[in-house]
Amino acid sequence: MSVLRKAVGAVVAFVVVAGAPGASAAEARAPENAVIVWDRNAETAIWEVARQQPQVQARSFAMVHGAVYDAVNAIAGSPYEPYLVAPKAGGSASTEAAVASAAFGVLRALFPEQRERLEAQYGESLAAVPDGAAKRRGIAVGARAAAAMVAARRDDGAFGDQTWPTGTEPGRWRPTPPGFGSDGAWVGELKPFMLPRPSMFRTSGPPALTSEQYARDFNEVKAVGGKDSTLRTADQTEAAIWWHDRHLAEWEIKRQLATTQRLSTLRTARMFAMVGMAEADATIACYNEKARWAFWRPVTAIREADGDGNPETAADPGWTPLLVTPPHPDYTSGHTCFSGAGMSALTHFFGRDDIAFSGFSHDAGTTRHFRGFSHALAEVTEARIWGGIHTRAADVAGAKIGRQVTAYMVKHHFRPRR
Repeated sequence: MSVLRKAVGAVVAFVVVAGAPGASAAEARAPENAVIVWDRNAETAIWEVARQQPQVQARSFAMVHGAVYDAVNAIAGSPYEPYLVAPKAGGSASTEAAVASAAFGVLRALFPEQRERLEAQYGESLAAVPDGAAKRRGIAVGARAAAAMVAARRDDGAFGDQTWPTGTEPGRWRPTPPGFGSDGAWVGELKPFMLPRPSMFRTSGPPALTSEQYARDFNEVKAVGGKDSTLRTADQTEAAIWWHDRHLAEWEIKRQLATTQRLSTLRTARMFAMVGMAEADATIACYNEKARWAFWRPVTAIREADGDGNPETAADPGWTPLLVTPPHPDYTSGHTCFSGAGMSALTHFFGRDDIAFSGFSHDAGTTRHFRGFSHALAEVTEARIWGGIHTRAADVAGAKIGRQVTAYMVKHHFRPRR
C-alpha cells in the first residue's frame, strides 16, 4: 500500500503545477477519446523515442493499457472484471483525467529519462479537464491503477541476461547475416500478464530435417523469399515489407477501429487492454518456444543445406532473404504469434470478422486494406515467407499460439460482471 500512496502522491503533486493553465481554451474544443490520445503518446515514448523492438513494445503497451483499463472500468462502476485493481472512484470522477494519470504514471516509470516530455503531454491533457473534485478524483484513480501495474511488473524478468542456445549442427540456430546479432532471449522467461506460465502452449516443434514437410517449407521460402526471387509478385514484396515495419501498423489499426466503430472511452480501454495483453502473452509464449527449439533461420538452412540429410533440399551458399533476418530463432514466428493474438482478440471483442480496416507503412510507403481480421492474419502468415525470414511451419504454429492465448484470456479475464 505504501507503493500505491507514494505513486498517487507524486502524480497529484505534479498536477498542482501543470494542470491549470489553458483550461478554458481547451474546454472549447471537442475532446478526442482520451484512450486514443494516450495510445499515441505511448507510441511516441515506446517507439519514436525509446526505439523498443516489437517483442519489448508488447510489454510496454500492455502495461499502459492495463492500467488505463482498470482506471476507466473503476469509474464506470466496474461493469467488467478489473485486471489488477478497481480503485474506489468516490462518486463522479473525470474519466479523461484518470486515463491521462494512469498512462502517464506507467510511462513515467518505464521511461524516467523521458520525464520532461511526458510531463508536458500530461499537463496538456489535464489542462483540458475543468478543475474541481471530479478532476482530482480522476487523477487519484488513474494514479492508483498505474501504481498497481508498476508494482505488479516489478522484477518480472524484463531485460534479463538470458541468451539463445546456439550450435553448428544442422537445424541449430546461430546468428545470421548481415548483423549476426542475438537479442531478446529474456522475453521467453518474462512473467506473463495472464497465462500461468510462458510454456503453457507448447508445440510439437518444427518438422524433422529429413521430412517431406521440411523439404516443402524449405523449397517454398527458398523460391519466393529470396532477395532476387522472380516468383514473388510486386504485391507480395510490398506485403512482406509492410508487415516487417517496426513501426507497427497494428497501432493505427486499433485507433482506427475505435473511431470507425464509435467506441466509448470504456469500450476503447477494454479493447486496447485485451488486444495488448493478448499480444504480450503470445509474444512471451512464442519466445519461450524459440528457446525450446532453437531452430535455424531460412538463410542458414538454405546456405548449409548440404548437411541437413534431406535429398529434396539443395544448398545455395549465396542465397539472401528479401528482409533482414531478426536476431533470434525461426520457430515460432513472433509476428504471427502477435498478430494471431491481436486479430483473434479483435474478432472476439467485436463479435464478427468482417470489419474492414487499413494501415499505412512508412517502410513500404503504402496502405494495405483488409476485409477483416482473419484476412490480415492470413496475409502476415504468407508475408513472413515472402520476406524470406520464416518457414511456413513457424508461421502456422505462431498463429495458433496467438489464438490459444486469446481463447485463454476470453475465459479468464476482462469478463462482464453483469
